[in-house]
Amino acid sequence: MPSGIVSYGVYIPKYRIRVDEIARVWGDGDNISESLRVYEKSVPDMDEDAVTFAVEAARNAVMRANIDPRRVGAIYTGSESHPYAVKPTGTIVGEAICTSSSFTAADFEFACKAGTAAIQACLGLVGSNLIDLGIAIGTDVSQGAPGDMLEYTAAAGGAAYIIGSKDLAAEIEAIYSFTTDTPDFWRREGMPYPEHGGRFTGEPAYFKHVTSAANGLMERLGTTPKDYDYAVFHQPNGKFPLRVARKLGFSKEQIEPGLVVPFIGNTYSGSCLIGLAATLDVAKPGERIFVTSFGSGAGSDAFSISVKDKIEDIRTGAPSVRDYIAKAQYLDYAMYAKHKGKLKL
Repeated sequence: MPSGIVSYGVYIPKYRIRVDEIARVWGDGDNISESLRVYEKSVPDMDEDAVTFAVEAARNAVMRANIDPRRVGAIYTGSESHPYAVKPTGTIVGEAICTSSSFTAADFEFACKAGTAAIQACLGLVGSNLIDLGIAIGTDVSQGAPGDMLEYTAAAGGAAYIIGSKDLAAEIEAIYSFTTDTPDFWRREGMPYPEHGGRFTGEPAYFKHVTSAANGLMERLGTTPKDYDYAVFHQPNGKFPLRVARKLGFSKEQIEPGLVVPFIGNTYSGSCLIGLAATLDVAKPGERIFVTSFGSGAGSDAFSISVKDKIEDIRTGAPSVRDYIAKAQYLDYAMYAKHKGKLKL
């Protein structure tokens, strides 16, 4: 029986800081936003974290398709900024959306692709008839050290996907993953900010893994970029997804609907999933979407997705990605630092 997306929801905080404001503080010049193709990024409120994003995104997913949360048999939450080192995020989400107590939960971590890994786990349980519905979430309050290049893009937000086999809004036709031990990005226990390998994060990390997973899936299915109406790739900045799309043979028009990083920054585990949500917000029945995530460390998950008629019934049931993007309130660097907890007492 086909499995896929029954519903989806996102949450993006309203606060933003312009990239040029960060550059002003650190004296990095006026062209950095154009260089990165990221012009502003989302910032959490002072009482928001990866859990609150996960809860809001899950609530929106439940509301969009009027799902009975007691049907949910699994909640998997992917993040690299879980607020608790031991206490799971998924249990809090389950309590907040009023599931029954008969569900399994676990927190996932694989840098920026933890959310797509959670989708794969839910697909396995649904496809094996072990659960009715599963919720897969990618959520992050991503971190970048003051003055580091990561600070220009490290943003905040999350997306939740309800996975099932009935009343599908979009069928997940096939998946393919490519994984190696490539240490391009890491954060040791107790360290407040991650470290990265600079240019090493492009090659052999991002581009090798995204192209390998994408080509592997298309070879398995016998498809080409022309068989898809849309494509979504992990968005660490505005340049990488455009470049990898060209490398694979996808057009700018195919990726533009899901290219949200210029307006909200890199939401890490939420990045690819928010891009997919923005695409589902406009996709029509019969259209196909190609998705490839990336997580440092390193790996990529590729998905071939076919949009179904049900999408029209649920499209307006919860706020769209563009609705959240439009609710921007801008902060200066001082207030941004306060919101992000960069000021230590």
